Amino acid sequence: MQHYSMNLKLKVWRQKNSNDNGHFENYDVNNISSEMSFLEMIDVLNERLISEGSDSIAFDHDCREGICGMCSMVINGQPHGPWKGTTTCQLHMRAFKDGDQITIEPFRANAFPVVKDLMVNRSAFDRIIQSGGYVSVNTGNAVDGNSLPIEKQHADDAFAAAACIGCGACVAACKNASAMLFVSAKVSHLAQLPQGEPERKQRVVSMIAQMDKEGFGSCTNTYACEAECPKEISVLNIARLNREYLNANLSGN
Repeated sequence: MQHYSMNLKLKVWRQKNSNDNGHFENYDVNNISSEMSFLEMIDVLNERLISEGSDSIAFDHDCREGICGMCSMVINGQPHGPWKGTTTCQLHMRAFKDGDQITIEPFRANAFPVVKDLMVNRSAFDRIIQSGGYVSVNTGNAVDGNSLPIEKQHADDAFAAAACIGCGACVAACKNASAMLFVSAKVSHLAQLPQGEPERKQRVVSMIAQMDKEGFGSCTNTYACEAECPKEISVLNIARLNREYLNANLSGN
């Protein structure tokens, strides 16, 4: 693949803390390699800002391999940018053209307050997991894997749901800032495995209650969450979540 360099105009959201109103600032970045990742491009800009005595742009990152879900940015109006099934850290600059203007801002949701610049506090997801995303485990020796038969379709569906990395792109994409795709993936993962059976009913009730407590919006089936999810989690999980919730309530948990 041929490498080329480009000059870009960036419009970046800057916000000192959660109490600051925030504003956009414009930056020119030149001689950016088409093979840089998006985060590497911001690294280059930050090195320049630091050398000029200015504050660097704060953003979350860790693995830079599409696994941790921390690189939560909205790029030109799309969570994680223009490539489908891709996190921000996996996005490369060849997705853009020389001379492009790129608008970069944090995920927008009341449940994800901005910490600084492009960093948001996604601990609401952690509290939802803590409310029910666990299984009971007996002490003693580990049970042989083949002693717990699982239908292949259930195993495949559980594995697909478990691919959710909790990045929050579904919330950022939803006009209601709903967390239903995230919660449904976590519930679906465990509801289809025998290990998740003991807490099955209480899990879905507790996690939805915590989701509502955190202030996420309702799902109105626009499917924007699935379209922007970097792991392409299916909205069929939301239907499964609704069934799980209805069954739990009908049986009195």
